[in-house]
Amino acid sequence: MDRNRPLGLPIGVAGSSPADAVVVGSGPNGLVAAITLARHGLRVVMFEAADEIGGALRSGALTRPGFVHDLGSAVHPLGVGSPVMRALPLARFGVRWVHPPVPMAHPLDDRPAARLERGIAASGESLGRDARRWQQLMAPLVRNWQPIVGDLLGPLRVPRHPLASVAFGLRALWPATVLGRTWFADEPARALLAGLCAHACLPLEAVPSAAFGLMLGMLGHAVGWPMPAGGAGSLARALGALLQSLGGMIVTGRMITSLDELPRARLTLLDLSPRGLMQVAGDRLAPGERAALQRFRHASGILKVDWALADGIPWRDPACHRAGTLHLGGSAAAIARSERLTDAGAHSDDPYVLLAQPSRFDPHRAPPGYHTAWAYGHVPFGDDTDRAAAIEAQIERFAPGFRERIIDRAIHTPSSLTALNANLVGGDITGGRTDLLQLFRRPTRLLRPYHTSVPGVYLCSASTPPGPGVHGLCGYHAAQAALRDLAARRIR
Repeated sequence: MDRNRPLGLPIGVAGSSPADAVVVGSGPNGLVAAITLARHGLRVVMFEAADEIGGALRSGALTRPGFVHDLGSAVHPLGVGSPVMRALPLARFGVRWVHPPVPMAHPLDDRPAARLERGIAASGESLGRDARRWQQLMAPLVRNWQPIVGDLLGPLRVPRHPLASVAFGLRALWPATVLGRTWFADEPARALLAGLCAHACLPLEAVPSAAFGLMLGMLGHAVGWPMPAGGAGSLARALGALLQSLGGMIVTGRMITSLDELPRARLTLLDLSPRGLMQVAGDRLAPGERAALQRFRHASGILKVDWALADGIPWRDPACHRAGTLHLGGSAAAIARSERLTDAGAHSDDPYVLLAQPSRFDPHRAPPGYHTAWAYGHVPFGDDTDRAAAIEAQIERFAPGFRERIIDRAIHTPSSLTALNANLVGGDITGGRTDLLQLFRRPTRLLRPYHTSVPGVYLCSASTPPGPGVHGLCGYHAAQAALRDLAARRIR
């Protein structure tokens, strides 16, 4: 990456600008926004506070030399499922997707693990008498996965494929607990669904917790849950290289604290949290908008642990060795109880844990004979209580002897995650609470979610629709809104 590339004008100097558009923040949404603008012929300059682009989409040596860990996002079903990301020539810039044989497994105490396989029928083999019901639930969605993703992952609008979108909505607008109880008769399928739905960082009794599980399950069958070879940072570097190939400039190591520090440009897109928007825009925001942003609600946080291991995780169930991602927590009822406690500000003794074991499928992540793994558990927003022991106990429950293989660990609390990336406010990895009241009306507007009250300034982070995930769609839709305003001469 060409760091601190000269801009042609000192920052903050008035006069003719070297840029048509400025983007602040280089997470996947900021990068896609910048690429979208550059593809329309605009001169784009991107500013990133860290010394490396990517935001939470980065990799590094968190434990010992030779062990490559993903600092934030790591497994990317939407990275290959997003229509925007699929249209970008990422392979030309070095992206290679690694697909574990099993996208996700959910180990259980008293029976074989439930599995999300690429084939719906193969998944059914682990679900016993609910195999047919899983087929009936998922098959219509998988057949229409591209129209569903295209219609639903974006701002509120009239769907282009209403039948497919309605079929998804009739299943998705349920609490996960209700969908699991009414659709399935036995524990494996209910637990599999609950683990998927818990990605929402909502109580599973809340609407639309089921939507997250169905979207992730649908994508698992349709495109898998892959990871970029060599670490998540390779995806960010490819996006950055693509931007530069289009003439975009990237400036790293430059913290922007005010809009006044930016070169004059016709468009300014901010890949920032609502809190970051308030800090950077300051008194330029209309008082009503500032008050609305202050009411923005965050989701639960996470506590993340990365391990350097002397060997792979010794799963009791052999099927778990073939899975890239695992959901730990046992029964659907136990997962629902854990998420309910977390949302209420308490800690569960039996936490829901999401774990990935990338080096099983990407040997370049660790020295020969060694492995990496990471896991996180949900914690109350901003709660820095050390929960690493509880997370490791949950892994040990399904992989006896796991602790004996740990040679080093790195623990990230909500506070240290926020220090790593200011958008991860309080450890919230969803860009804000994703309940029905705030999923589309994020951060403050229903119909113009990317606009701010400052002319020419737009928000393009995961705090705008469609929300969390490495899909770039928040950036894409924000850039499209800005381009429409530019074409209509609403911006001079």
